[in-house]
Amino acid sequence: MNVPKNVLWFEVLLYLSLTLDALSVAFQDRTPSGEMTEQMITVATIMAACLILLLVYFVWLAAQRRKNWPRWALAAALVLSAISLLQVIAENGVQLDSAIEAVSCALTAAGLYFSFTGDAQGWFNA
Repeated sequence: MNVPKNVLWFEVLLYLSLTLDALSVAFQDRTPSGEMTEQMITVATIMAACLILLLVYFVWLAAQRRKNWPRWALAAALVLSAISLLQVIAENGVQLDSAIEAVSCALTAAGLYFSFTGDAQGWFNA
């Protein structure tokens, strides 16, 4: 069965967003400080990598296995990410890492929009 065009856009945009997230984690400053020990930084990096892999799995479940619930989990993750981004911008202003996160959120929002519109509407099972 052919994947609808909007589902394909959903998949591509979400994978692009998660690639940006992975690059952002890869290039984070990992210099230990008084607030963050080396072990805490390692744990945070591993947790971020695991979360990105889980979200990749959710995209695959939605796009290829036609599951509906992962789209809602991805939408919830977008809301939490946007709230976190707004807090970071309010605290530190717009910096390179927050700008990358904003692009990632925009890609995710666009992808989710495609997953709920057009020829994608009949694709997902409950």
